[in-house]
Amino acid sequence: MHPVTIFTVVVAGVFGLLIGSFLNVVAYRVPAHISLMRESRCPHCDATIKPWHNLPIVGWVALRGRCANCKARISARYPIVEAATGIAFAVVTWWGLAVYEGAFGTTATTFLASSAWGGTIDAADLWALGLVIVAYLYFAAISIVLTLIDLDTHRLPNSIVLPSYLVASILFTVAALLTGQWTLLLMAGIGMAVLYIFYFLLRAARPGGMGGGDVKLAGVMGIYLGWLGWGALAVGAFAAFLYGGVFGMALMVLRRAGRKTAIPFGPWMILGAWTGVFAGEAVGKWYVNLFVGV
Repeated sequence: MHPVTIFTVVVAGVFGLLIGSFLNVVAYRVPAHISLMRESRCPHCDATIKPWHNLPIVGWVALRGRCANCKARISARYPIVEAATGIAFAVVTWWGLAVYEGAFGTTATTFLASSAWGGTIDAADLWALGLVIVAYLYFAAISIVLTLIDLDTHRLPNSIVLPSYLVASILFTVAALLTGQWTLLLMAGIGMAVLYIFYFLLRAARPGGMGGGDVKLAGVMGIYLGWLGWGALAVGAFAAFLYGGVFGMALMVLRRAGRKTAIPFGPWMILGAWTGVFAGEAVGKWYVNLFVGV
């Protein structure tokens, strides 16, 4: 792995830890309608939490998982979310720099291997690649926070889902503008429309079986999957129902749920989307080759 890649991945991971700390705040405050600008306080004794106690993972370990004032337990979910976000940011950045290709006709590895970044690198392509990586880092962040909120409340807040359309649209549009790859932007738009309409029709066919938040999230997923190609879109969409179905059947076998038990579907949509991101094109080609070889 190129030294610049290693450095960038490490920086992304550290940044992810900081974002993870913020996601913990968002996951708690947004459903409770508490301002994100309010200073951090202990939910048990309302004491102000000192800035250094909010350091990702380190703060929780230093406090031994307890409030510095009232000694109430602090959930282990906080450092777990921080660590998960740091890992997710590192993995997404590595994927973008070392694996992502097709959008600009070359791989990021080719960019990094070019004579000390100075010779033949097209600055526009490099900026575009950076914007694409930022777009998927943003998707990683909202994936984590929406999963937490949906598991806690069975809701996918509009305040997080709807702005994601604007963020993705701006980042991918500028990337396409820099490179002239308008086909990718068109596929992202088609992916958004296809998944939104598909989920909308499912909800209309079975009212109560799927929430409006799932429909809105489907459109966001479609943008990110469509940008990568039809294989990613198909695999990402199918995997969500596969994961959700297996989980639902497992709960029924274990008698932890019945046919009418409400199960949050957002986390499975998100897991399916990331399956499409990382493996969609490869799985799609493998599936097509099965029929070509027959």
